[in-house]
Order: sequence, then structure tokens, then C-alpha cells
Amino acid sequence: MDQAAAEDEAVQRQVEEFVARFTPEIADRARVCRAALRQRLPAANELVYDNYNALAIGYAATERASDVIISLAIYPRNVLLYFLHGKALPDPAGLLKGEGKRGGYVCLFGADTLDDPGVSALLANALAAAARPLPESGSGRTIVKSISVKQRPRRPATQESA
Repeated sequence: MDQAAAEDEAVQRQVEEFVARFTPEIADRARVCRAALRQRLPAANELVYDNYNALAIGYAATERASDVIISLAIYPRNVLLYFLHGKALPDPAGLLKGEGKRGGYVCLFGADTLDDPGVSALLANALAAAARPLPESGSGRTIVKSISVKQRPRRPATQESA
């Protein structure tokens, strides 16, 4: 195995460790949604941020956070598809949620949510509107950009401990 392949394998294991800290239900949902996005966006770089509030995996043409078009945001109770410039996208089905001025999100209940016509249209429009479009061919890399030292628990509190 060459050095690049070994490094990629180590990064994939690290991302799996991040995902595995969530409940099995959320972790499984995150895995299938991530796999579906990788299949749809093979040339995108995955920028991974193990943040205080959530595990975020952004999809971009470059290694810069400012070029992220969409991201998976994984929380203890939800997996979201976040559109960084969602408020500027046509959303005739009214699927986008969120109170922010620029972004919006859709809850992902599984990879099949990505096949919903409204979600597919949002995704296509976000990709078309990207300041830095994704390459049409090639294979993107997975890059762990940051790991917050302090983090909220990745699993919801149980009734006994709440």
C-alpha cells in the first residue's frame, strides 16, 4: 500500500470513529447519507469538522471551508443536509428549514430523502450556483480540518440522567 492510500485509510478510520460516537440509529443514518453523497459527488472534497455542537462534513471543490456548498450536520438526534446559501435557492416545495439569514437545512431520515424531487432540485441548484463548481471528474479527498477539544455529548441524555 502506498503512502497516500495508507493516509486515506487512516483518515477514513478517524471519521468512522467520529461517527461511531453517536447512537447506532444516528450513526447508521449518517453513514448511509454520507455514502449516498459520496456517490453523487465523487469529485468533491469532504471537509470534516468534529465541532463542539455537531460533526459536520462539508462538500467542496477545494480544501477551503469558504468553498463548501453543502454539508452533512450530524447531531445527537438528527442528521441534516445543510445548504450554506440555501436562502438564495429556489425552494418551491418549502423544504428548507432554519432561521439563519443565508443557510437552510433539510432533515435526512435516510439516503432516500436525497431522492425526494424537492431535495434533488435544491441540491442541483446549490451545485449550479456554487462560486467554485465541483470538478466534473476525478476523486475528491476526505480531509479532517478540525477537532474541537471540548464537545457536547454525541448521544442524547437518557431519562434517568436527564
